Amino acid sequence: MASQELNELNKLPASERIAPLIALGRRAVAEPAGLVSAGLDADAVVRAFIDLVASGEGSSAERVELGEVLSSLGDPRILPANHDSYWVRLEGEEGAFAIGRFPVTNTEFRAFVDGGGYQDREAWSEEGWAWLQSCDDPWPVRASHSEGSPLLIANQPVVGVTWHEASAFALSAGARLPRFDERLWATRGDERRPYPWGMPFGTGNANTREEVLRRPCAVGLFVRDCTPEGVYDLAGNVAEWCSDGVARDRWIHPGSWQEPSMAAWAKARSPEAPDSRWAGLGFRLVRDV
Repeated sequence: MASQELNELNKLPASERIAPLIALGRRAVAEPAGLVSAGLDADAVVRAFIDLVASGEGSSAERVELGEVLSSLGDPRILPANHDSYWVRLEGEEGAFAIGRFPVTNTEFRAFVDGGGYQDREAWSEEGWAWLQSCDDPWPVRASHSEGSPLLIANQPVVGVTWHEASAFALSAGARLPRFDERLWATRGDERRPYPWGMPFGTGNANTREEVLRRPCAVGLFVRDCTPEGVYDLAGNVAEWCSDGVARDRWIHPGSWQEPSMAAWAKARSPEAPDSRWAGLGFRLVRDV
């Protein structure tokens, strides 16, 4: 019965498939054994969700719900940094580098925490370790006080991390934070695009304040916030730390769910103290190739 239901759903136009697929997905999460015994292939349900996400169909609110249910089912797009598909190789003006396809997610950062990253002295700079020793509420503590928070959904970008924490994660993954010029190149490319999709800014292209979602969403959910090479969420969803800066501050690209479209511009940047942290600030990785 369940398998037939999914087959019938997949015949519908993408826009008509969203609500019933969400309902089916929620059932699969709540009653996995019952649906499997009824002939439902869990992998097929996940593939149906991935297809809908890739279609770009649905309102922003509907797509956020799609992302949430996909997270509960297990989002196969979320890979560790040692997986080749995690990276997109780019030829920048100063040579080649690889950049994370998505911002770092809660899944990845939680693995760092659970793997002892906050006790691994080798992962931290001198300044970062000194900050950690004096901080009574680093990310693991703050996250433990926010059980069920919409900021902690597994396939969403991790937020509320300082530059020190982001840098430690990057080092532990054999990577680093991007320089601002590298992130700018990833967004603009040879075409010098003002946004990953080109121009104008338009509507429904990125998770910025104009979408009124009031929260981050699953990575890659706004399919037009993607470069031709396949790097997602460079305009919106979360602001991102960069490795370089001015004086003691570090640059961030400020485009996020909390900020208006002006902050999504490729050249937008602002300085932040390395111990800053807020609900719209995350990061992604770069590695040398």
